[in-house]
Amino acid sequence: MGFSATAQISTPVLDIAYEQAGEAGGKPVILLHGFPYDVRAFDEVAPLLAAEGAFVLAPYLRGFGQTRFRDEDTPRSGQQAALATDLLEFMDVLDIENPVLAGYDWGGRAACIVAALQPERVRGLVTVDGYNIQDIEHSAEPGEPEWERTYWYQYYFHSERGRRALERDRDGLCEFLWRTWSPTWTGASEAFAASATSLHNPDFVDVVIHSYRHRYDLVEGDPRYQRMEYLLADQPQIDVPAIVLEGADDGIGGPSAAEDRGMFTEKYEFRSLDGVGHNAPQEAPREFADAVASLLG
Repeated sequence: MGFSATAQISTPVLDIAYEQAGEAGGKPVILLHGFPYDVRAFDEVAPLLAAEGAFVLAPYLRGFGQTRFRDEDTPRSGQQAALATDLLEFMDVLDIENPVLAGYDWGGRAACIVAALQPERVRGLVTVDGYNIQDIEHSAEPGEPEWERTYWYQYYFHSERGRRALERDRDGLCEFLWRTWSPTWTGASEAFAASATSLHNPDFVDVVIHSYRHRYDLVEGDPRYQRMEYLLADQPQIDVPAIVLEGADDGIGGPSAAEDRGMFTEKYEFRSLDGVGHNAPQEAPREFADAVASLLG
């Protein structure tokens, strides 16, 4: 494992478990995983950054690993504003100032939101697949048929059949997603085994199902996050230095992240990763770490 310690902090909503590497006095970096992954995605990234003098923290998102809701009555929301608020509260509790935020999938979305809404708190941003803030207002607009085909799991989770599938065989379903989203990564199944336990969090299914329904405006969000959702509906630009990474072999379809260039107003760089699928930090740890290190200043 590339992390040297594990810890936990409490925010108003969650007890957040996280792992860390490097010295506490180093320049802070927060690494943010996606669905259905966990912090094992950064096992090779973390020591590379620690060697550059960074203080690296990788929290488990709500519904993953040992992160837990503090109140049984709290809605198990997976909406984008909840993920971003979790990140802000994590930074507040640990008194982290001006970190580089780096993430992919759900974690990349949280990082993009914080960078967009509170740029003064962010040194730089590494985001896989570009501008990840959901445009819920226009979520009913279809994409290219070839892209839509790869979104089957999202539509599956809109149904109770999909919920039951996730409840009954989350390992089988999620391991299949790992393999199909990273079709050229021969080590996907082996790597999945190390992360599978994180998917057995008691809130995993509820958070995941809510996430994939909320983004299509099929269910209500948690009212505590509504103000932030209103701000995100305007699709705010990101005013921090940013590096956008894109796996050239990502099994999830969609337009190229390079098309998001206009959403970034500060220093910007786009890097395509040949032979890499959806899980960029685990498939290309050196390239991911180099992108983060270049923003440490």
